[in-house]
Amino acid sequence: MSAIREIVRLDGVFKEYVGSLTCDWLGGVRPSIEVTYPRDGVAKVDIRIPLDRDVRQDDWRIEVRPAFAPTFRWAPHLAPTDGHVIDQHAFRAPALIVHDGRRKLAVVPDLDALAKAGDGAEADSPRWYMDLDAPANVLTAGLCATSVKEHVLFVREPGALFVKGQVEFGFYLFATEEPEAIDNPWRDLLAFFWERWGLPLYAQGQPVGGELEPYVRRAYQWAFKEWGAAVWQEFELAGKEVGAPAFIVNVTQSPNYPGPYSEREVLSVWNQAWFSSLRSAHGLFRYGKLTGEAVWIERANKIKELALSAPRCGGGFFPAVVATEMEEVEIDGRRCRRSKGWSTLYWGNSDRNPFGLGIREAPLHILDMSWTALLMLRWHAELESDERLVDYARTYADSLLGLQDERGYFPGWIDAESFQPCGVLDQSPETSLSVTLLLELSALTGEQRYAEAAYRAMDAVCEEIVPEGRWEDFETYWSCCRWGREWLGRPIERNGMYKQCNFSMYWTAEALLACYRSTGREAYLRIGRRCLDELLMTQAAWQPPYIHVPTLGGFGVMNADGEWNDARQSLFADLIVAYGMELGVDEYKERGVAAMRASFALMYCPENAEVKRRWEEAWPFLNERDYGFMMENYGHGGRTSPVRDPMGEFTIFDWGNGAAAEGYLRMRERFGEALLPGKS
Repeated sequence: MSAIREIVRLDGVFKEYVGSLTCDWLGGVRPSIEVTYPRDGVAKVDIRIPLDRDVRQDDWRIEVRPAFAPTFRWAPHLAPTDGHVIDQHAFRAPALIVHDGRRKLAVVPDLDALAKAGDGAEADSPRWYMDLDAPANVLTAGLCATSVKEHVLFVREPGALFVKGQVEFGFYLFATEEPEAIDNPWRDLLAFFWERWGLPLYAQGQPVGGELEPYVRRAYQWAFKEWGAAVWQEFELAGKEVGAPAFIVNVTQSPNYPGPYSEREVLSVWNQAWFSSLRSAHGLFRYGKLTGEAVWIERANKIKELALSAPRCGGGFFPAVVATEMEEVEIDGRRCRRSKGWSTLYWGNSDRNPFGLGIREAPLHILDMSWTALLMLRWHAELESDERLVDYARTYADSLLGLQDERGYFPGWIDAESFQPCGVLDQSPETSLSVTLLLELSALTGEQRYAEAAYRAMDAVCEEIVPEGRWEDFETYWSCCRWGREWLGRPIERNGMYKQCNFSMYWTAEALLACYRSTGREAYLRIGRRCLDELLMTQAAWQPPYIHVPTLGGFGVMNADGEWNDARQSLFADLIVAYGMELGVDEYKERGVAAMRASFALMYCPENAEVKRRWEEAWPFLNERDYGFMMENYGHGGRTSPVRDPMGEFTIFDWGNGAAAEGYLRMRERFGEALLPGKS
């Protein structure tokens, strides 16, 4: 850290918010600092440091010490020790926010200055970072070299090289006592990000322009024709012909791959919170109605029949996964993983669970069952009447009600034999998805008991989860990012924040909108908007030069991982627009459409020329038979590269191209071609 620090003087109201603001010298050179005030409550600080030589320095920073003791803190990523930072890779809508219930202060990097700074791709390049040290009450923004540790956190590295020339850095300070800005600490910043950076890009046609239906055709052509042998699984079950897309396929299963294929994971079909074949079936059904081609409806119905074939247990509970036995075989001298075929099928549940159990042994996940039951009700209401779907969902809901605890929550996992809670995430925001299910069931059946249970659950989440940002769900700790499980149920002390996943923000915002629509209570809408805005802080509001795919509108996942343009955006988009319609807010409508468009930005196809080039650089054997292939996200490992970019190796139809197609078709039907133009 530099030994010489410059004190930055602030005028007016900022004296009541900022106890001190200091700026390092760099290589012995004093910074030139200019402070302007674009509008009331906003200060812009521009810093220039002219270097007449290259400088090696471990760190350069500005430090903001609030003039109050915060009771609320927010940052886009976790920095759990003094050695960690929030690297620019996590800058989707970057801000450090604190308030004490009366005064709010936020630090926002100047993304225009960051865009000029280059991609920071070299190991010793100074990269922009932020840091939030809660015990010391210090907000930091600066430059240092970084590397990726764990999955995915960022750490400081010594010896950053600041090259000869002018170093430019800048940031904004936001200060307010407006009660609305305390109640919803993200709204004013989101509006700023969108107006300043997001909307101009959106108006230019970012992240992808033109009609989206060609991407849908690419996805279905890829899954059911060119890669059909690997993707589409069809077999007989209890005397019925059923089928569904395989959970996952990889590049070795391309018809163009020059060697024998090897399956990445167990050949299986899932109806889980991420990977939902029944959700994909909604898209196929809608596509069949749109195009008049019966084949799509036939396949959708086979997926529906598979979902209805899941054997019930413990009353109305049911498994989420049907899988096959696997084996290793040697082909042309290579060890390959292969399925033994659907004659070996067995039922089970997601192996993304806290207990380290595989599909066959895993406990039942309430979240997965509630999601599948909700999709059944929506099929019946929106696509085609089928009382079997209602009966299946209702039988499950009756069993679900028996699990509601005295506080109103539904548990996370239940034992597959005793059907008792497993003791992990038994009071979590996963409950919110069950709220939406119960409200839709109540509206469909007229039975108030379902709605009463839903409101009890919703009130518990509003009182205990939302205020402290306890967004802990299965993905927070038991996906690929398993760091921090020792923090389950408590915030990381150094940042004053929980490890958070935006999936549970989405379920809660959706449930609150449903509660508002069924009761008319404005409190539900207000809290729902707060949850939606917290979710939108994980949406990209600009195009970083170091993220080498279109990013506007795309989503990250959590505050300890690296994804950009994650497949969840095709699920979130509909809800964002729905809030825009309910509130009459254009920004939400635009953000929702941007999210939907970002859902196709990673597809390998001629429409995405630059992305297509990157795919071919990564996998030279790809050609027109692979158009439609699409990774579920980008930049997952916390680093990208201008060349030889790690584009990924697999596609999950139900959490990638098929999910994007479903999202587009659903939104087009609900909101019309004025919002999402297309052609049949």
